[in-house]
Amino acid sequence: LHQERRKHEEEVQEKIEYHDGKVEEVLSDGRRILTFRDGTKKEISSDKRMTTISFSNGDVKKIMPDQRVIYYYADAQTTHTAYPDGLEVLQFPNNQIEKHYPDGTQEIVFPDHTVKCLYSDGLKETFFPDGTVVKVEKNGDKIVVFSDGQREIHTAQFRRREYPDGTVKTVFCNGRQETKYSTGRVQIKDGEGNLILDK
Repeated sequence: LHQERRKHEEEVQEKIEYHDGKVEEVLSDGRRILTFRDGTKKEISSDKRMTTISFSNGDVKKIMPDQRVIYYYADAQTTHTAYPDGLEVLQFPNNQIEKHYPDGTQEIVFPDHTVKCLYSDGLKETFFPDGTVVKVEKNGDKIVVFSDGQREIHTAQFRRREYPDGTVKTVFCNGRQETKYSTGRVQIKDGEGNLILDK
């Protein structure tokens, strides 16, 4: 610590103390460090293209040469990066990453590698690591595509399961069941499970 302090003092070329308690140091490499009364430190690179602000609560804000603004929230251990094109990325301590695009689209990558996309038109898509994809329309209709090729469709009127062999089983909101097999066979049961048609 003593060596660090001495090295730091050797680097300081100019030190200005302001009436409001702010202290400005100009270092030999051209960097400027402003220390405020509340403990906040602002460091400006020698080329003035990068600024780092270290707040007394542990938060750190960096303004990068490419105009990205990176803010680290110490208490939440979360990093928020804002890009000049409007993209915002949040990284959480559990490795969850959220991307907020300028068009209103949000993409969330969960620690288990599940990816959820929320589109500005109301569509929601979730991609699971096992290959399953779930789409939920703005009106609540849901389509599930399983990795084995099966599809499930849920609407207010029915739930339908489509199998890779062409078989389609539909259960209507009144309980009626209709199964159409790939062979052409059709089976219909009423709401109580009684067989109405089998041909």
